[in-house]
Amino acid sequence: MMVRTVLAGLLLAAALVACGPERGGREGSPATSAPATIESTAAPASPADAATPTETERPGPTVGAPRTPPSIGIVPAYPELPRFDRPIAMTEVPGEGVMLLATQEGRIFVFDRSSDAREAFVALDWRAKTRREGNEEGLLGLTLDPGFAERRWVYVYYTAADGPRRSVVSRLTATGSGTSLRIDPSSEVVLLEIEQPYSNHNGGQILFGPDGMLYVALGDGGGAGDPQGNGQNLSTLLGSILRLDVRTVPATAPPDNPFVGREGARPEIWAYGFRNPWRFSFDRETGDLWAGDVGQNAWEEIDLVRAGRNYGWNIMEGDACFRPPSGCERAGLEPPVVVYPTRDGNCAVTGGYVYRGEAYTPLRGFYLFGDYCSGRIWALDAEAATRGLAVGATLVADTDLSIASFAEDAAGELYVLAFDGRVYRVTVP
Repeated sequence: MMVRTVLAGLLLAAALVACGPERGGREGSPATSAPATIESTAAPASPADAATPTETERPGPTVGAPRTPPSIGIVPAYPELPRFDRPIAMTEVPGEGVMLLATQEGRIFVFDRSSDAREAFVALDWRAKTRREGNEEGLLGLTLDPGFAERRWVYVYYTAADGPRRSVVSRLTATGSGTSLRIDPSSEVVLLEIEQPYSNHNGGQILFGPDGMLYVALGDGGGAGDPQGNGQNLSTLLGSILRLDVRTVPATAPPDNPFVGREGARPEIWAYGFRNPWRFSFDRETGDLWAGDVGQNAWEEIDLVRAGRNYGWNIMEGDACFRPPSGCERAGLEPPVVVYPTRDGNCAVTGGYVYRGEAYTPLRGFYLFGDYCSGRIWALDAEAATRGLAVGATLVADTDLSIASFAEDAAGELYVLAFDGRVYRVTVP
């Protein structure tokens, strides 16, 4: 695997492969790249900020201006492990020194978190329960209960193999510990089922927020251009990020969700107007929710997700009008933090994490994300963005990987999961 590290400060260069008129999943393949530009869509400065300096007020450094990230390296994290079949999600088991890794086909593996790990054990074989007819179907999400040490609960998001096409959020129980950890297939408790009209745009990320609630990302249901209008329809769960209380069975909407009590709206919805939010994460220091939303044909976007906000699809694609293609009504729509074009090798954004580890201090506070087809990785100043500053994204690594997901360990160090079957660790050379 060749990694072409790019010096920090260069703006996005984009690699391009044609992924077809209807994308949105982990399709396409890496190709050579040509330069492009990543764009910021943050709000303009206030009138006071934009005032022209007087003769006695010479401009100086902007207080709190966005920082430039360092370049990064991507190195194999577990070079001795066998390759996995489409690794899609990974998490560390707290206090046990092992990682759990899910593959899209429907298996979860457990292995020692040390870099010299040589063997991965099957903790759960869920293939008989998992539909894989569509490229974006399968076992797509994995997370652990915040009280895992006591309750031993594992949560999964998958496409059900039996009956009508649907996505399922379930809880299972683990036994054993360390590399002897196993997940009991007979312990499944179904918490939520969502009918899916098409095989694509399933989203699939599940994570617990700092509030102890389970957040679930759902795409618009698939089909080109959101033919059912789900992105702007609060009466469906599709095209939304949900916030669920999973202490009940089935899961319920917490009473402080933004649409609780609103006529015609599903109370589980936390934010809406998404096409296919492929990977979101919480900043472990601030609690901010960041998501990458896959575009239609022209723009990929990164969103800072707030309760009750409308992120625009299918009125908008990125920060451009989609339906209608011009003159669309933008009032009430939340703009993305940054967008980048789906050309020159780019095809589908993969959302990442704000780095909060201790190993690479210059990287702290930067949000990293990538593109599935081009293998590029960018970083933006998350701390500046949350203060309302206009930020750009800097290309920090140019790889030949099909980047399916990012992951974070208990110490806040970051990883890249690629469809070459390997897990890579993010470093700062």
